[in-house]
Amino acid sequence: MNKYELIKRTKVFAHKCVKVAISLPKNKLGSHIEGQLIRCATSVAANYRAVNLAHSTAAFAAKLSIVIEEVDECDFWLEFALDEKIVSKEIASSLMKEAKELTAIFVASRKTIQSKK
Repeated sequence: MNKYELIKRTKVFAHKCVKVAISLPKNKLGSHIEGQLIRCATSVAANYRAVNLAHSTAAFAAKLSIVIEEVDECDFWLEFALDEKIVSKEIASSLMKEAKELTAIFVASRKTIQSKK
């Protein structure tokens, strides 16, 4: 998978997470998870774009670390919403699977770049 495909994939992931987030119940917990999920999902897409503009290997690895943290946070909030039964298993499971796949891709990329030092 090349960087352009990953840019698109992270953006699609962000859009899907936003759609789930805005469908959550309009109560204190739903609103909290909505804000957190929107923030971290859009951060995945925005920061992955920034990864590709890094001016050094160190900057690339640092930005990629942010992406890894943010996609893992998406996985957490989706799992939490599922635990709280405010999102269906079908919806949460597919996005959690995508979050785990993206995490694996980005961790592997970070390991590769760090091994070249």
